[in-house]
Amino acid sequence: MRSIGGIWKSSFFFAVLAAMLVLSVPAFAAPDINRVAFEGNSKVKTDVLQEQVRSRAHAAFNPQVADSDVARLMEVYRRSGRAAAKISYRTVELPNGRVDLVFTIVEGDKTGVKEIRFVGNEVYSTRRLVGMMETTEMNFLSFIKTSDVYDPDRIAADLELIRRFYLKNGYADFRVISSDAQFDPSVGGYIITIVVHEGPQYRVSAVSVESHLPDVDGAALTDYLRIGPGDVYNGDAVEKTVEALTREIARKGYAFTQARPRGERNPADQTVAIQFLLEEGPRVYIERINIRGNTRTRDYVIRREFDIGEGDAYNRVLIDRAERRLNGLGYFKKVKITNEPGSAPDRVILNVDVEDQPTGNFGISGGYSTNQGFIAEVSVSESNFMGRGQAVRLSVQEGQIARGVTFSFTEPYFLDQRIAAGFDVFARRQDAYSYSIYSSTSVGGTVRFGVPITEELSFSPHYSIYQTTISIPNDSRRPYNDCLIPVPGYTPGFSPFFPQPGYPNLLVNCQSNGEASLAIKTSQGTLLTSLIGYQLNYNSIDNFKNPHNGWLATFGQDAAGLGGGAHYLRTTGDIRYFREIPYLDDVVGIARLQGGDLSTFGGYKARIQDNFNLGPSLVRGFAPGGIGPRDSNILTNFTNNRGNSLGGSDYVGGSLEVQFPIWGLPKDLGLRGALFADAGSLWNFRGRTNYANNLPTIPGVTCIGAYTPQAGFGQGNCVVPIANRFALRSSVGASVLWNSPMGPIRFDYAVVTSKVYGDITQAFRFSGGTNF
Repeated sequence: MRSIGGIWKSSFFFAVLAAMLVLSVPAFAAPDINRVAFEGNSKVKTDVLQEQVRSRAHAAFNPQVADSDVARLMEVYRRSGRAAAKISYRTVELPNGRVDLVFTIVEGDKTGVKEIRFVGNEVYSTRRLVGMMETTEMNFLSFIKTSDVYDPDRIAADLELIRRFYLKNGYADFRVISSDAQFDPSVGGYIITIVVHEGPQYRVSAVSVESHLPDVDGAALTDYLRIGPGDVYNGDAVEKTVEALTREIARKGYAFTQARPRGERNPADQTVAIQFLLEEGPRVYIERINIRGNTRTRDYVIRREFDIGEGDAYNRVLIDRAERRLNGLGYFKKVKITNEPGSAPDRVILNVDVEDQPTGNFGISGGYSTNQGFIAEVSVSESNFMGRGQAVRLSVQEGQIARGVTFSFTEPYFLDQRIAAGFDVFARRQDAYSYSIYSSTSVGGTVRFGVPITEELSFSPHYSIYQTTISIPNDSRRPYNDCLIPVPGYTPGFSPFFPQPGYPNLLVNCQSNGEASLAIKTSQGTLLTSLIGYQLNYNSIDNFKNPHNGWLATFGQDAAGLGGGAHYLRTTGDIRYFREIPYLDDVVGIARLQGGDLSTFGGYKARIQDNFNLGPSLVRGFAPGGIGPRDSNILTNFTNNRGNSLGGSDYVGGSLEVQFPIWGLPKDLGLRGALFADAGSLWNFRGRTNYANNLPTIPGVTCIGAYTPQAGFGQGNCVVPIANRFALRSSVGASVLWNSPMGPIRFDYAVVTSKVYGDITQAFRFSGGTNF
């Protein structure tokens, strides 16, 4: 046998020999990358792809790194909705040991979300739940929308929306059991399956506040409760109660105290008793707040949404409140606030991660009627101007009879307080010859403020000053003032075309070619109006874009008389109630009531420009200015009954509307239908009706008719308005509402069921807009 020493010597010899052989062979050197190129990409820009790869020019080529680059590029295409894309790479040898690294991309067709399935939902249909999600299914509009691209982060946000929806409607046991997304090559897209557990709907049996703090009586804090016994359990109301209690306790000096809700469910009678516990939390301070991801919005715009700052006591309730506020601004695609340990055990760092999104809006709206013709408005607005959180809007209106321009600016945090301040500047002209026989020009501005009182209630004072000029055309095409100022060669009695005796007469006179009412004539000229007012706003709707439940109400008053020539008090109110109809999926009933009154003082008589001039905003089916008192005294104005709208001092209107999905069409097409019934009235012209003091009078004669020897077949000196009393107008109709990729569009068709002689109808209207 060979000795161990001999074996060791032999092994050592061969190891030395192998090392010498390795050292004698030149080592293989990896080639340098000359450039990284992409071919075949059109849907994703090269700059975006370049940011994702780790292979770089002038670095050594590494196959493992190139393989990982392919995986990263596949993830980019998957998130852009092209999960079926195929990506490979190759190298092109160049002189001097260099290579070009080329990624070849076959993008393929768009592979978005083909179907969203819910399992376990019985109370709310899959259609309703899918309708709440930002993620949509693919359809024929997929070529212009991106909401159908599968995005795990967006799905997670959608599930949170659904969870909050169930909790708000009393389903305290609701939970998402699982969410699974599978790419199905056979259909060319993702199938998302969401399994939920709804549980029963709970009502509140009792609510109490228990304080574990010295000198704080829980029973004395019941005024801050947003939910009470007998109510359907509402997760949002519980959160708002927690916030209100936390803020109140903090004001009392307990900065680390948090209100914690605790519910005791009784499944037998499906009730829950809610107790809010006030307990001293850990003494942790906020060391730093990091703002990350905001490429456009400035840091201070984000920081001001926090009720706490660096150095303050850490309070999770107030942080969650700030996160909801940031999400509600509409500036960001997503907002997420996380914590990390600070420099000491009692310090914490807040990381606020945001992603900016477009906040500009381009809108267009319009309508048509046989009396008014076409009218359109184009507006451009920006709700986050230069990343400062300021709102700017410029709108231009152009039509056959109306045109104008308005500029608005709003600062939501005036003097670093949660007070909105802004101004509007406008110039408008309306040539309402079709039914008002005059043109009106208004130039002025408004300074306004918005002061929040509660989460739902706000107070908005304002001051306005504007100048209104009314003029009456008087030429051969529009001879609307030739009873006072004859048009030579045209007005009967002043024309060579009527040389026969007997002109003017009953049929041919200064009014037979059209004439403005005396009420309009005395409103000619310029009137300066200076007024101060306010508006109370209440908003408890669940979704501003697509409300299903809640109240939206406004009440305002304007007092004119701080200088200027007008002296009146104008009062208006508008209240709307939204209610989802039970047992009917996604069907919403809307009730609306509105009204107003104009009262003058100081001997002032309301002029045409002061009165309410209403139409489709009161009763659909009527033209703008198509409702209300008109000068139709047959003795003074027998040819232009429809052309002399006077406006009124009082109005009231009501509307019932039902909005519903159009069955048979995919939910994410955004099409909904509506049926409505409107009723209302505008009445009580309080302006001057006797103008004898302005015209030659005959002793003992107060009102001179048009066709008397005294009037000389002229206009007379009296106005006798028709429809000056309460007279109900009503209509029924149908609408199509389209939440299109270009923005919300609405089509209304109304049939008038009752009207008054002289009213002007308009059956069809539409409006729409788009975002950019």
